Amino acid sequence: MYKDPLTPSPAAPQDLRHIVVSGPSGVGKGTLIQKLLDAHPNTFGLAVSHTTRKPRPGEVHGVAYFFVSPSEFSSLLSQGEFVEYACFNGKYYGTSKQTIDEQASKGLVVMLDIEVEGVKQMKENPSIEARYIFIKPPSLEVLEARLRGRGTENEEDIQRRLARAKVELEYADSQSNDKIIVNDNIEKAYHELDAFVFGPV
Repeated sequence: MYKDPLTPSPAAPQDLRHIVVSGPSGVGKGTLIQKLLDAHPNTFGLAVSHTTRKPRPGEVHGVAYFFVSPSEFSSLLSQGEFVEYACFNGKYYGTSKQTIDEQASKGLVVMLDIEVEGVKQMKENPSIEARYIFIKPPSLEVLEARLRGRGTENEEDIQRRLARAKVELEYADSQSNDKIIVNDNIEKAYHELDAFVFGPV
């Protein structure tokens, strides 16, 4: 029977380390990760982050994020519950050890969608074994257009995100990632992501 060469194998990845996906806000990380989860059910577990920001319309607690108060976040942080955390626009984001352990205990390959600051922290932790993927925009101009198209940020936030994106892109170019994918076409970028995740160890 003919098999589309782009159709991935349904088998689990050969490399079972955590998969850490980072990249500027608006670059399409969430879309690419969701496509991977949809294409391979019962293979990956997304480590849902905690955040002190308010939910956006349609975001569900425990699915998009665990929405917590600043005091709750501070308490978890002081107890050493986060493997990584970062502050952006005065709001905190972090990934708890518990959410990672819960996914791993189900036999799933854990996926994390985090900021570059979090990547730095994870890379410095010798107990964490992971593969690091950075998603780049074709250009800052394209990224700006995507951010404006979302309609979720005001002008000040957009400028702040663009400034942060420049720093993140410089970091990606200077540090070793296991894979850098330019998202100039979502289907092309997805197939590149899929091929890497399911590629040889």
